[in-house]
Amino acid sequence: MKSPTHPLIDALHAHSPEFVDLRRDIHRHPELGLAEQRTSQLIADRLNSWGYAVHRGLAGTGVVGQLRRGSSARRLGLRADMDALPIQEASGLPWASVHDGVMHACGHDGHTTMLLAAAKYIAEQGHFSGTLNLIFQPAEEHPGGARLMIEQGLFERFPCDAIFAMHNMPGFPQGQLVFREGPTMASSDDVTITLTGMGGHGAMPHKATDAVVAAAGIVLALQTIVSRNVDPLQTAVVTVGAINAGRANNVIPQQAQLELSVRALDREVRDLLERRIRALVTAQAESFGVKASIDYKRDYPVLVNTAEETALARRVGIELVGEDRITPQAEPLTGSEDFAVMLEHCPGSYLMIGNGAGEGSCLVHNPGYDFNDDNVSVGAAYWALLAERFLVD
Repeated sequence: MKSPTHPLIDALHAHSPEFVDLRRDIHRHPELGLAEQRTSQLIADRLNSWGYAVHRGLAGTGVVGQLRRGSSARRLGLRADMDALPIQEASGLPWASVHDGVMHACGHDGHTTMLLAAAKYIAEQGHFSGTLNLIFQPAEEHPGGARLMIEQGLFERFPCDAIFAMHNMPGFPQGQLVFREGPTMASSDDVTITLTGMGGHGAMPHKATDAVVAAAGIVLALQTIVSRNVDPLQTAVVTVGAINAGRANNVIPQQAQLELSVRALDREVRDLLERRIRALVTAQAESFGVKASIDYKRDYPVLVNTAEETALARRVGIELVGEDRITPQAEPLTGSEDFAVMLEHCPGSYLMIGNGAGEGSCLVHNPGYDFNDDNVSVGAAYWALLAERFLVD
């Protein structure tokens, strides 16, 4: 790790052992989306002890800590996610999950800890004028805590002029800050296609209507949507992740089911994908003599970082760690993120912090993953500096 380039990192690093222990405690006790009871209580207790007005209950386990100072009318939102994933941990670490089949495989334990470390520093030593809203969100992974918090009045009760969030990114050097203006992460839609034909004996296919053959034809046809309907300069993904049909080799099943993941980095492309999937599946099913039922669930939207807020985020990053440790305009990602919903209601920016590269690092959603504790002080310092630069008279 390079020497810190800003005194805020030194100040936060001096208190990092306390927060590294806290991060590992949260990692040891992971909780799935909308069930983050222990984590929520832990967050609320600490924010209370540091003088924040604490509000609980949005999306069930959500926590908002609010701190007001000075006379400025400016209002800033900083968001951290806090849920874990249904994955059996295989890291072998002393602080590995104590709950079978549940682990912090995406670093939300670290995201929560970075914001808590910043919260303590800001309360005790921060210089700002305005209103700071710290939003600890449940269920980023599933079923979408951002939407639930908004539907239950998040921005009516805690208005924000801008909102920011940060996610760790394996593959980038530890502590590198990664920014992007514009479409940054893809929309994510879940599609279930149920094909119903007429079952029969495998030896007499002419007396049945084979849903499996129809499913096979549809899988191949779906691949033409991206290659022949989407502008080659645009990004789109149509993945058939599951096919379920039949249980015996001599029985033609009555039904076959396909599960699709559909992603795009443009809202119009997202609409195009839905139209073409519906039309193609309906026509293909009819050509095979089966009936098609399509359950098309629009999940997370395209995450779009607004220009002014991203420019500010980038300037703060350069001030904190220097130009050689930032990526000013990264490539977009086809992964999806619940924070996109918040950005549909409030301008803001979503940035990444490098979790480490090379030997020993692995991607998120991996049983061997762990958040890099060296990022606790860097991430917390970033939030503290951003708050001071945004909340001014």
